[in-house]
Amino acid sequence: MADEITETSQTVAAGQLKAFIERVERLEEEKQTISDDIKDVYAEMKGTGFDTKAVRTIIRLRKKDAAERQEEEAILDLYKAALGME
Repeated sequence: MADEITETSQTVAAGQLKAFIERVERLEEEKQTISDDIKDVYAEMKGTGFDTKAVRTIIRLRKKDAAERQEEEAILDLYKAALGME
């Protein structure tokens, strides 16, 4: 009886593990598809004359809140002034 319970538990655990792995694999495929789509959009932007480096910077900055952006800009301005770049 105990052997049957152990075997059933192992079968259930193996099934759960397989399901988790398959979910991760599907998500990885979706992530790659999205990554390829993003590359295509950047290529399209570049093809129409936009500076993709600047666009990437803007996207990075838009992810931050206003206070975090202001702090980053203030530090950058301070460092540039210290190096005589202003």
